[in-house]
Amino acid sequence: MNIEQVRDYCLSKLHTEETFPFDQSTLVFKVAGKMFALAPLDKWEQGLASLNLKCNPDYALELREEYESIVGGWHSNKKHWNSIYIYKGELSSKFIMELIDHSYDMVVKGMTKKLRDSLNL
Repeated sequence: MNIEQVRDYCLSKLHTEETFPFDQSTLVFKVAGKMFALAPLDKWEQGLASLNLKCNPDYALELREEYESIVGGWHSNKKHWNSIYIYKGELSSKFIMELIDHSYDMVVKGMTKKLRDSLNL
């Protein structure tokens, strides 16, 4: 999975925007202003493709036990974020998209009902 595929997939989700709030090399995808995916573009350029994705804490632990390519989120709250090392080749594109879906859904779930309703989410 390349960065354009990740970008296109993330942007296909309702009310998603791409931003660079930290620096010019960290691409961040947000739904209604809340982060759900981070991609360090400098690492992608070095052949070290990865994503940080939000995750249910219990599921995050399960994933880390099962996959060498999934670890606690780099520079993130490790209880709620995972780093997904795509470059290791262990994870299928389909599974990576499922993890992006889960992250997006976690962020939407954390919104107020009023906000979700106003966005038709």
